Amino acid sequence: MEKVTVLGAGSWGTALSMVLAENGHDTLLWTNRAEQAREINEQHTNSQYINNIKLPENLKATTDLFVAANHGDTLVVAVPTKAIREVCSKLNDVLQKEKLFVHVSKGIEPDTLLRISEFMKETLKPELLSNLVVLSGPSHAEEVVLQHPTTVSAACENLQAAEKVQDLFMNHYFRVYTNDDVLVVEIGGALKNVIALAAGIIDGLQYGDNAKAALITRGLAEISRLGEKMGGNPLTFSGLTGMGDLIVTCTSVHSRNWRAGNMLGKGMKLQEVLDQMGMVVEGVRTTKAAYQLAQKYNVPMPITEQLYDVLFENKTPKEAVDILMGRVKKRENDSIKN
Repeated sequence: MEKVTVLGAGSWGTALSMVLAENGHDTLLWTNRAEQAREINEQHTNSQYINNIKLPENLKATTDLFVAANHGDTLVVAVPTKAIREVCSKLNDVLQKEKLFVHVSKGIEPDTLLRISEFMKETLKPELLSNLVVLSGPSHAEEVVLQHPTTVSAACENLQAAEKVQDLFMNHYFRVYTNDDVLVVEIGGALKNVIALAAGIIDGLQYGDNAKAALITRGLAEISRLGEKMGGNPLTFSGLTGMGDLIVTCTSVHSRNWRAGNMLGKGMKLQEVLDQMGMVVEGVRTTKAAYQLAQKYNVPMPITEQLYDVLFENKTPKEAVDILMGRVKKRENDSIKN
């Protein structure tokens, strides 16, 4: 049995806490909301994020960051991407010794264009960070809490650290592979949210399966182009954190990004969509970062560019699709490479 802390009691943090607790680990879940901590501890539910599911009775919650941070040797960071810097800064003030960090969020920081592992390492004091592992893959919280078969990847340059995380999480319904291509695992996990927004728009416009299949395929091509230009192995994109995550996020009603895109395709404005969702839609923020990365590395990313215009330049979804379909003719394999 290991002592593990999960920071962030949203749907994904709660689902991963359940996996750890069910694996017999002494798991502490941190939230900044006292009423949520009371509900988890007293009723063993987290009704705002996980409906009609009883949490393991050995899963405990706290609002005390000092207690949470120093509970065990492994810290799982499951807060929204935009909150990670702030949380890491606070951890610098309360951590008493180095920890194995696991981040499970997906995104790229706009403007700095840093991956999550990069800005976590930039923010955390080096003496507090033994290793940083990325846990990512096709994994909806709604299915994990029902113990539906799920497979993810634990990525770290230090494979021993990745194997430690593999051992913590792996069980009969939650399978974990290890990987050392951290760059592609993070890029794939972040940019699939951009393509999922576009897939939702296609469905909202009622353009059908042909259009969505083309979008997913060409979306993977432009993600792979960027990842390779940044120094990643393009073959990694055919795995769980590339193709796998892209498929599940673009085709499932559980996907927040797909749902947000679907509402945009039906004519709603972005702010209306975000207000109605009530949860973080990582793909909106990541679209801005992906657009900036495409410019920085001079990589053609036409789907990302059109989605950026829909989200931030008031272009209509139909106009964006028309522009994509009207581009100059190309050879398929050539356009994958450049």
